[in-house]
Amino acid sequence: MTSSTDAVTRDWDGLTIPAAGTYVLDAAHKRVGFVARHMMVSKVRGEFNEATATITVAEDPLQSSVVATIQAASIDTTQADRDAHLRSPEFLDAEKFPTLEFRSTGVKSRRGMEFVLTGELTIRGVTRPVELEVEFEGVGRSPFGQDIFGFAASTEIDREEFGLTWNVALETGGVLVSRKIKIEIEGEAVRQA
Repeated sequence: MTSSTDAVTRDWDGLTIPAAGTYVLDAAHKRVGFVARHMMVSKVRGEFNEATATITVAEDPLQSSVVATIQAASIDTTQADRDAHLRSPEFLDAEKFPTLEFRSTGVKSRRGMEFVLTGELTIRGVTRPVELEVEFEGVGRSPFGQDIFGFAASTEIDREEFGLTWNVALETGGVLVSRKIKIEIEGEAVRQA
C-alpha cells in the first residue's frame, strides 16, 4: 500500500504504520487519565475531559512529533468537592494556569509496537522533561472513510516537581496524596485532509 497516493498504511521495520501526515486526537475516542495514591492505601482515578493533540507522523517515523493541550478545569474524579480542590490554587490553579501542555522532543523505538516518546510537560507554568511509554495499537480506515490509528501511553511524574505540593500528614504515617502520579492516555488519531 505504500505506492498509492491515498495510502492508509505503510510498512516500517516489520510494522504496519500510518501514512505520513497530520493527525488529531479524536475527542470521542480518547482518555487522558491519571492515578494517585490516597492515604497510602488506595488509588484515586480521574481524567481530563477536554484535551487536544496534533500528531505529525513523519516520513521517518522516528522524526514524528506531538503537541497536546489539556484544559485544567476539565479535571474529573467524579467527586465535585475534590474536583474543585484540584482546580484551586492548592493544586492546578486552573484560573491562573488554564492549560497543561506537552510538546514532544523525540521518539525512540523500543521493540515491536512499543516506543518511547520524550518531551516537555508544563503544569502550573513549570516545564519538566518526561518520557512516555507508548504502545502503537493499530491503523486502519473507519467506516466513515477516515484514516485512523490507535495508541496508549503512560508515564509517572513527581507532582511536587511541578509545584503541586499541597498535602496533609497522616497520624498513622505517610501523607494524604502521593507525590507520584501515573498518567494514562489512550486514544485514536484521525488524519486531516
